[in-house]
Amino acid sequence: MAIVKMQKLGICALNRNRKAILETLQSMGIMEMRLEDLGETSDLSEKDTQAARSKYEKRAACFEDALTLLKQYPGGKTGGLFSGKEALERSVYQEAIRNRHQFNVEVADLLSAERKIQECGVIIQKDENLKESLTPWRNLDIPMSMTGTRKTSVLIGTLPGIWSTEKVLATASGSLSEPAAVFCEILSSENEMTCIWVLCLADEERSVEESLRSAGFVRPSLPVTGIPAEVIAGCENEIREQKQQIENLKDRIASYAGERENFRIMADYYRTRAEKYRLLGQIPMSRNVFFLEGWVPAAQAERIGQFLSEKYGAFVETEEKREDEIEPTLLKNNRFAESAEGVLESYGLPQHGKVDPTAVMSVFYVFFFGMMLSDAGYGIVMALICSILLLKHRNLDRGLKRFLKLFFFCGISTAFWGFMYGGFFGDVIDVVAHTWMGVPADTVVLKPLWFAPLNNPMRLLIWCLFFGIIHLYTGLGIKGFEMLRDRDITGFFSDVVSWYLFLTGLILMLLPTDLFHSISGMTFVFSDGVSVSARACAAAGALMILLMSGRSRKNWAIRIALGAYDLYGVTSWLSDVLSYSRLLALGLATGVIANVINMMGSMFGSGPAKIIIFIVVFLLGHTLNIAINALGAYVHTNRLQYVEFFGKFYEAGGRPFAPFHTMTKYIQIKEEK
Repeated sequence: MAIVKMQKLGICALNRNRKAILETLQSMGIMEMRLEDLGETSDLSEKDTQAARSKYEKRAACFEDALTLLKQYPGGKTGGLFSGKEALERSVYQEAIRNRHQFNVEVADLLSAERKIQECGVIIQKDENLKESLTPWRNLDIPMSMTGTRKTSVLIGTLPGIWSTEKVLATASGSLSEPAAVFCEILSSENEMTCIWVLCLADEERSVEESLRSAGFVRPSLPVTGIPAEVIAGCENEIREQKQQIENLKDRIASYAGERENFRIMADYYRTRAEKYRLLGQIPMSRNVFFLEGWVPAAQAERIGQFLSEKYGAFVETEEKREDEIEPTLLKNNRFAESAEGVLESYGLPQHGKVDPTAVMSVFYVFFFGMMLSDAGYGIVMALICSILLLKHRNLDRGLKRFLKLFFFCGISTAFWGFMYGGFFGDVIDVVAHTWMGVPADTVVLKPLWFAPLNNPMRLLIWCLFFGIIHLYTGLGIKGFEMLRDRDITGFFSDVVSWYLFLTGLILMLLPTDLFHSISGMTFVFSDGVSVSARACAAAGALMILLMSGRSRKNWAIRIALGAYDLYGVTSWLSDVLSYSRLLALGLATGVIANVINMMGSMFGSGPAKIIIFIVVFLLGHTLNIAINALGAYVHTNRLQYVEFFGKFYEAGGRPFAPFHTMTKYIQIKEEK
């Protein structure tokens, strides 16, 4: 439950050590760089590193393309979301870097092979299209470019519809006064189109072609001069050659499958280099020295300064935060509370000088999530899945690892509340016992350790509201703690103690009433002293709120009006408390749906075949139920934190600590002992 104290450092060193210092800071991943525009009047300058940065970005992209390509080959599949980064010894990493030129050559060859495969594919597609367009002309045994001889003419083309030889001859010679010497051959007739070639005397070509054109004759626009059958055979040969070349190229690409690890190392190496040169181009420098400024955890500031001074002769000094600066926020919590940091970050990080509520929030988060899902079987399944993933994949991304840890703890809480309510995959134990084991139907096998919400929902509602009041009181208490720490004694009594008195008094006044008894079925009888004290607390709290809420105003009329408005805020407290009834609603929904699934599975009877039906219904139904209700519990637990709990004290506005670090996607360097 702490925000790490940050210290601003200024570094000045010789230009010849610039790259080495940056690489050191990048590998340490402990300093957030602060870079500002130098302005036109500054005597300092920035080095143009765009060319080097672009070069390394392109090389990283080439290795990424190679890895993407290799995914299509055996061994290319990764573990997906839960694969994590590969833990790598530093010696292996450095060995790969020494051989980077060889890997660049291999990647260039691999990508060249892929480009050639694409070129072969284009050629194959072109030949396939040509083959398809020439298929209707396959029976033509003269070149497509043939126009005739000195005394004869050849007409090659198509006619719309299905034609016979006689009809073509009649049409071709229809405009001639005497019987013409015309020869016709039907090459193909399909798709409402007839391919023909006609031989006639050269002197009669014009008349014959005009007669055919009147019937829709069109010469082909194919870019072919040879005999169609021969051209088709040539296309088929070329397609076979291109396909064989593709297979050879694929074998060539597959031969690099064993280099995947080295390619991943190189992708991360060049990505890291590009990031270093990005920063290098923004560092202010003079002719001989350069300057760095940034934030580090205060506990590490002295060590970093001493290391840079001793190894590189750098001048390092601590600097004070300027008035308009916001320190980056870095949280530090125990393992349990750390799992809920992602929930807080999604709402907003706290600023320095404020309380980090993660530790307190994490307890309520897990507690309420378990109450909402509230089935022991579901909780055990969640906890087992999360624990297996955490044990199997130890190098997961930090955010995903925290998420799995949070759901592991939520699973344990769910199992706890499930046993408290007597729910284990709904009432499956009772259903199995009654249906297949002969246990009397009125016998409860798995009894709740506390009580069954389905039998007494109002009792659970009261407890939910009670837990909600504790949650809200805790939030108000954190607000009071911040005020006391800031020595705002007046604010502590006016804005915190007054509400504690007012709300507690109202609650104590409500408990012994007939209204509360009719709703809850519970009876409270207080002594006269307690009743008087409750009324006194409520009156004192209301008076303090009325008089002190508008204390910043000197005009008492405005002050009283503001106090009355704040006093009306008790209605928002009522709505906040009622919001915790969702603990009851979601808990009941999970149990009811689970029981219905069990009833549906067992309604067919107790025969052997019916057991299979029950198992299928059980697996499908409960899988869907746990998915839907776990999502609902997650959403509504977040809402209780964001709206009800944080609304009482929390002010976000912090910015996350973003240190200059190695930009790795695939690997994680293990420091050798």
